[in-house]
Amino acid sequence: MRILLAEDDCSQAESIKAWLEMDGYNIDWVERGDYAILAIEQHQYDCVLLDRGLPQATGDEILQSIRRKQKDIPVIFITARDSIDDRVDGLDMGANDYLVKPFSLEELSARVRSQIRQKQVHASDEICYAHLVLNTQAKTLTSHGNLVNLTAKEFQIVHMLMQRPEHVVTRERLEESLYAWGDEIESNTIEVYIYQLRKKIGSQMIKTIRGLGYRMNRDQ
Repeated sequence: MRILLAEDDCSQAESIKAWLEMDGYNIDWVERGDYAILAIEQHQYDCVLLDRGLPQATGDEILQSIRRKQKDIPVIFITARDSIDDRVDGLDMGANDYLVKPFSLEELSARVRSQIRQKQVHASDEICYAHLVLNTQAKTLTSHGNLVNLTAKEFQIVHMLMQRPEHVVTRERLEESLYAWGDEIESNTIEVYIYQLRKKIGSQMIKTIRGLGYRMNRDQ
């Protein structure tokens, strides 16, 4: 799961980033509103944490930009603006949730989990392909009815591939979903994960499209 954190208070941002990384999320952090708009245009996020008082572009402007493009990304305002009018205005503008500073990191985690769950409710809990059944809520994969033991990153990869099994997913897109900015990635990291997945679900289930990426194999 990848989250964008747009917060210009460096100390608070570092605390939030470290906390959510312990929850298993990949966090991209920007300090300016225009950088947040650019990041959202270039990457896919599961949730956006948005301060309203950002430089260069306000949180309100960023949210309006997101909703104009009909992006269904869950957005949580994290802000010191605490009046009832501020909260109502933020939610009416299209924010999914509104968290007033100072807040507990435990509560932030719970609200992020809630928004991601609500987004996933709109999709089927199960994705089936050939003899594979992936349950997005339970975070499980079965093959011929037998549970397959996957790491978190292996689960993310097979989830991406099974969402649109006829489409090629590029190596770059897979890396982007697994790692935040600044993470060190070995040149063969994705290849290693694909190799391990093939050992677990069948060597023919994932096809390499040379020069492009990977997809599920319909010709097995």
